[in-house]
Amino acid sequence: MARLFGTDGVRGLANKDLTAELALELSVGAAHVLGEAGAFDGGRPLALVGRDTRASGEFLEAAVVAGLASAGVDVVRVGVVPTPGLAFLVNDRNADLGVMLSASHNPMPDNGIKFFSRGGVKLDDFLEDAIEARLGEEWERPTGAGVGRVTDDLGAVESYVAHLVSSLGSEGSLDGLKIVLDCANGASSMTGPAAFETQGAEVIAIHNTPDGENINENCGSTHMGDLQKRVVAEGADLGLAFDGDADRCLACDANGELIDGDQILAILALSLKEERKLHSDTVVATIMSNLGFINAMKAHDIRVDSTKVGDRYVLESMNANGFALGGEQSGHVIMSEFATTGDGVLTGLHLAARMKETGKSIAELGAVMHRLPQVLINVRDVDKLRAGIDPQIQSAVSAANQELGDQGRVVLRPSGTEPVVRVMVEASTEEHAQKVADELAAIVKERVSL
Repeated sequence: MARLFGTDGVRGLANKDLTAELALELSVGAAHVLGEAGAFDGGRPLALVGRDTRASGEFLEAAVVAGLASAGVDVVRVGVVPTPGLAFLVNDRNADLGVMLSASHNPMPDNGIKFFSRGGVKLDDFLEDAIEARLGEEWERPTGAGVGRVTDDLGAVESYVAHLVSSLGSEGSLDGLKIVLDCANGASSMTGPAAFETQGAEVIAIHNTPDGENINENCGSTHMGDLQKRVVAEGADLGLAFDGDADRCLACDANGELIDGDQILAILALSLKEERKLHSDTVVATIMSNLGFINAMKAHDIRVDSTKVGDRYVLESMNANGFALGGEQSGHVIMSEFATTGDGVLTGLHLAARMKETGKSIAELGAVMHRLPQVLINVRDVDKLRAGIDPQIQSAVSAANQELGDQGRVVLRPSGTEPVVRVMVEASTEEHAQKVADELAAIVKERVSL
């Protein structure tokens, strides 16, 4: 049976895969597992519950709150909040547990549940497995005064905005910058514009009118077209796009050209190194980061610690080694001085601040790295485990890497949830990358097809 928890909580089609009943049981399981693990700091445990703007978040929130309160946990509903905002509030409010209802950049019909423990950190795998193992288990229910109480604190989000603003120091750090924000009709629709305006930027917000159904719909970090056009039309200095729960940020320059997560990570790495805040002169990235990023960091004497794909693996390396910065090509950037998880609005603020500090455009800053053409092919209906050990596939990958030399590379990665192998090839030209990727995809299909 497949593991219920993925790389970022439990996610699926709301009211079909992710039902109210499942949400309730997961919440009860989390309360019991964390309590038994000593994660609650004595007395009655306290949980914060937040959600993004999806319509399904309303009934799932009700189920989660019911589950936690029935298990004797006091619950504070903080309403619509970015995922990193909930993580911050769990730490700021000294809560024992946080529950976020969001499917991030996924389409509106999906939703998800992710748990945060004390300090606003995501749960380790063994705790998630323990929660999953408790589903359907009989348990002794508290009664009377033993049940949890439920309250609302919709003003808590203002504390998160104040935290974002304070990360740049005094207010007004972005005076003179004209910035377009694409809020993806999601959780940043209020917090994003508020933070940038407080710091003095002239803000033009788009896709910032959520109605429960339009989150991520042809907007945000997965659909950059509207943002790119609007930046050019407005003569803005910078465009920033968040996803539905605002844990990602991508950018575009004054000409509407994309600035991806690797470039963002490179810009921030150089900034932190100048400030002597880049611990061990190391930045954490995944194996899917562009080779151009790795080459740029090498040229500036910055080491890249490569992890498996997924922000949780980036965060594991950062926590284990005390690194200050890490992220993914998707725009998931973690700045450990200010956040325990990826934070799109925080990332955008610090990008804009770097522009002000240096007097350079985002295009000039992004030119620190030359992005090599990258081709990704998903080879479907294959035995992804055999692909990693098949001698002919491994031989073909080795030969391709030798052919590409220091001007490219090959990465074969099994999907975490599907019978799919992802073939990623980088080369000096798009044509060369496509040719090598097509050849390797054909070999994978031939050798390990189901």
